[in-house]
Amino acid sequence: MAEVSNKQVILKHYVTGFPKESDMELRTLTLKLELPPDSNALLVKNLYLSCDPYMRDRMSKPHDSYVPSFTPGSPIVGYGVAKVVDSDNPNFKKGDLVWGMTGWEEYTIITDTQALFKIEHTDVPLSYYTGLLGMAGLTAYVGFYEVCSPKKGDTVYVSAASGAVGQLVGQLAKLFGCYVVGSAGSKEKVDLLKNKFGFDEAFNYKEEQDLDAALKRFFPDGIDIYFENVGGKMLDAVLLNMKLHGRIAACGMISQYNLDKPEGLHNSFCLISKRIRIQGFLVFDYYHRYPQYLDMILPCIKKGMVTYVEDVAEGLETAPAALIGLFSGRNVGKQVVTISHQ
Repeated sequence: MAEVSNKQVILKHYVTGFPKESDMELRTLTLKLELPPDSNALLVKNLYLSCDPYMRDRMSKPHDSYVPSFTPGSPIVGYGVAKVVDSDNPNFKKGDLVWGMTGWEEYTIITDTQALFKIEHTDVPLSYYTGLLGMAGLTAYVGFYEVCSPKKGDTVYVSAASGAVGQLVGQLAKLFGCYVVGSAGSKEKVDLLKNKFGFDEAFNYKEEQDLDAALKRFFPDGIDIYFENVGGKMLDAVLLNMKLHGRIAACGMISQYNLDKPEGLHNSFCLISKRIRIQGFLVFDYYHRYPQYLDMILPCIKKGMVTYVEDVAEGLETAPAALIGLFSGRNVGKQVVTISHQ
């Protein structure tokens, strides 16, 4: 029975406030490249890892959340792309490519295969299955089409618009016939939004002294749809600028994840006066829509109607810095960590 060394990124301890690279640690163990019989499990070699903002919540001690906390001393867990090395599961065979939840390590034994997707289309970059063709893409798709209930000609605002989800929401909204504005945190990202992703307008929120005034500049008649990735002061300003019967899809609140005391809302009365519908959603509830999403998005990619930008870090040892960088906006596009090129 062959043994291999298995590099891992583990969480050292629970985190409060802003996470640091030193909250994680690289270690190397050995692993037998074989599964016990009747385990119904997979042994996979991890190829690409996804860095996502929701992972910050999992670094905190157990609390009321939609995802369980990581276990200190154990590998961090997240979405990734992997190749099956050994299978005791009838639905997967050796050599299959899959995406879903895996460990931040070179090899992982996956026992819960319920939310593991087999990759059938390999004529697109495999790394896309950490983002555009994975969880982030499906999030953008159901968030925009299902939660936002768009109509042609709607005015759409997307915050954190150059990120893994936001860049696709904007493009879907443009394809649907909407007027789209995005915000991001640097000139480089604003240029991407306008010149690569086709947003009608974009602005750097860090350069705006008054977010309410900035939104009035771009949406003089108000906002029909807000795709919410940020929360806090941004959400407060958006509420002042929503139209009657506006819709808000609450996807993420990255401005709040590292605060000991989350910020409150001051303009919540707008929810009543403007009859605004705000709906939180989780992609897990829509996994059944994944085949439908692929049928829609793959032709769009191949025809050049949709594009995607990735920020790729090479090597498992770069993963802690890549994850931490999300919270200061260091990444440009979808943050991916490459562990192996197969």
